[in-house]
Order: sequence, then C-alpha cells, then structure tokens
Amino acid sequence: MKIKHNIIYLTVMVLLLISCGKKEMPAESSEVKTEKTEAIHEETSKTIASLTEEQIKSVGISLGPVEMKELTSTVKANGLLRVPNNNKATVTSLYGGVIKTLNVQVGSIVKKGQVIATIANPEFIRLQEEYLTTNSRITYAEQEYRRQRELFDNDAGTKKNLQSSDAELKTLKTKKASLLRQLQMMGINPGKVNNSNMRSGLVITAPISGTVSSISAQIGSYVDVSSPVAEIIDNNSIHLDLQVFEKDLPKMRVGQIVHFKLTNNPETEYDARVYSVGSSFENESKTVSVHGTVTGNKAGLIDGMNITGIVSLDKNTTPAVPNEAIVEADGKYYVFILTDKKHEEHGESGDDHKNEKGEPTQHEKNLQFEKVEVIKGTSDMGYTAITPVQEIQADTKIVVKGAFFVNAKLSNSGEHEH
Repeated sequence: MKIKHNIIYLTVMVLLLISCGKKEMPAESSEVKTEKTEAIHEETSKTIASLTEEQIKSVGISLGPVEMKELTSTVKANGLLRVPNNNKATVTSLYGGVIKTLNVQVGSIVKKGQVIATIANPEFIRLQEEYLTTNSRITYAEQEYRRQRELFDNDAGTKKNLQSSDAELKTLKTKKASLLRQLQMMGINPGKVNNSNMRSGLVITAPISGTVSSISAQIGSYVDVSSPVAEIIDNNSIHLDLQVFEKDLPKMRVGQIVHFKLTNNPETEYDARVYSVGSSFENESKTVSVHGTVTGNKAGLIDGMNITGIVSLDKNTTPAVPNEAIVEADGKYYVFILTDKKHEEHGESGDDHKNEKGEPTQHEKNLQFEKVEVIKGTSDMGYTAITPVQEIQADTKIVVKGAFFVNAKLSNSGEHEH
C-alpha cells in the first residue's frame, strides 16, 4: 500500500510541474517578443530620419531620382614629374681655366648659345700663337715645294727633296686644320686671330635653352673638362611617369587623357596625354610606368615633383547621383531615400509635437528618409556612379541636395534616444 501511495504522489507532482511550465511559457514568449520589437524599433531609429516640411525648406533639401549617366571610368595612380635626359644639360668647359665671370644665377632662363661664364688660361694664347706660326710655316713650305717641283721637272733636283718638301707641307696643313678646329671650339674665330688681338679668355655657352637649376662654380675657381659649371633643365619638355598596378595595366592605352595634381599643392589641376605604356615592372613594386606628355599649362611644374593622376578610360552608362547626395559614415557610403516607414521617438509618432507645457501643437506633416548603403563607383562631371547594397526602386526619390543635413539630423536623433 505504501508503494502505491508513493506512485500516486509522484504522478501528482509531475502533473503539477507540467502545468506550471505550460503557464510560464506564454510569459517567456511575450518577453522575447518585446525584446524583438524593441530591437526592430532601435534599428529603424538608426536608419530613418524624420524632417518637417519647414526644416526641408529652410536648409534647401532637394529630392530627385537616381539618374542614368554616361560617366568616364578612371584609374588613379601616383607618380613623378620628369624631364627627359635629352632636355637636361650639364654646362662644362672644353678647356681648363679660372672662372672670371658668371653671368647667370639659379632660376635664370637662358637661350641656347648664351654666354654662361668666361674663363682665362695662358694656354689659350699659346694655341693662337701656334696657329699663327703654323700659317707662316705653311707659306714657306708652299714656296719650297714649288721650287723643288721646278728643279725636279728640269732634272736639276732630286726626287727625294721633292718628296720631303711635299710631306712637310702636308704635315703643316694637317696641324693647321687641327689648331683651327680647336680655336673654333674655344669660340675664337681663326680668321680674326693676329698678333695684336690674341685672347686669353674664353666663353662658356649654354648647350640648350631652359632654366638654370644649379651652379657648381664660382668666380676664381678652376674648372676643367670634368668640372660642371652649371646645370640647365628645359621644363617645357616635362612629362609625367605614373606607376600603374598590374591589375590596371590592361586598361591603359596611348592617347588617354590624364588629369593630375601636385601632391603638395592640390589646388591646381593639370592635363597630360599618355604617349607610352611600359612593358616591364619597376624594381619590386609590381607597378609599370605609364608616360604622359604634359599639355596646356605647365607653370610651376618642376622635375621630380610628386603627383597624383587620374587616367580617363572608357565611358559607361550607369546609375548615378550628384556627389553631394552621398554621405560617408564608418567607412561606408549612403544615400537617403524617401520612405513611408515611420520613425518614432520616445514612443511618440514623428508627426506629434508638443509645446513646453506638454500640450499638443498644430499638426505638421513630416517626411521620412531612410539611410541606404551604396557602393561608390566612377565620379565625373559632378556625378558619382552607385551600386545599392539593397535594391532601390526605379521611381524612388532620393535626397540629391542636403544629404549632409539629413545625416546630421539622424545622428542627433540617435544620440537623443540613447
């Protein structure tokens, strides 16, 4: 009997526990449902901004559709400005000497053949003296050759004497030609050299036109053929070397337009045109050089400047919005679309307003704007291509002007709720 009573007791207890569990289930379910509702409300509060018509009007918010625009796709690359080596020159003297005058300074613009400096050396006088002496000896040697020719023709002279005079004359003429060329290279006119106007100084001239970029000599210093006096760069021939990554290389073509800015002075934009695409990698950077000729304005451009360039590729028709329609937050990009979803603050509808005393005020219509994430694409002519993360209907209106204010309103609302 005792065992029977125990079994009955246990059976009653199990039934009571099951009954209690069933009664508690709805309460737990209701609690979960409340949490889910609050989470949805919180998420909605973070993405829906509510603005009155007065606010929209006062800050100049404008709405419009996502447009189909023909935009030029681009590739961004960094690089340097370069002047080709055949447009750079090191000014040197063909002969050693002491600098007597310097006629330029760094930054001076010079023309090809312009005098850069003058040098002096007594050796210059010796060469002129030797030239004049050789001329005199040639006159005598010509006379001696003619005399020996006449003697030989009349069987009065020997062939040996004739050959000797002929060789002497040829040797002197060769020496004269060498001295004449040396004087010309020194900038001295051989026809004007005489005993009364021998020059002890020579001029050093600019081998190309351009700008003096550096000066290595000074008055009184000695220079020889290996000593640079100055350097000249023709910046009118400047071009850009862009370092393009391997993935973008197939997009590069000769003739493409490049818009670039100086890294340290981005206010001014310059233009260039691609004239050559490299065929090998630069060192270990896995980039290839793309060369472009600078066109148009070149003011302020100097060899070695760092630049950032945008290479224009093909045109594509794509969904696009004005640049100011896109806002950035936490490294992502968004637009605001007009929506029917409601934004509630503190359990009250966005259309209900109360004054300081808590009394209802006159009803004022609100418009709701939902924050939608997009992926930015090409930017051109004030528009940027976008790819929505979630589909945006074709007839949807978006904020095309004043998106920054809407985003600020949304951020302030979120802070107020928390």
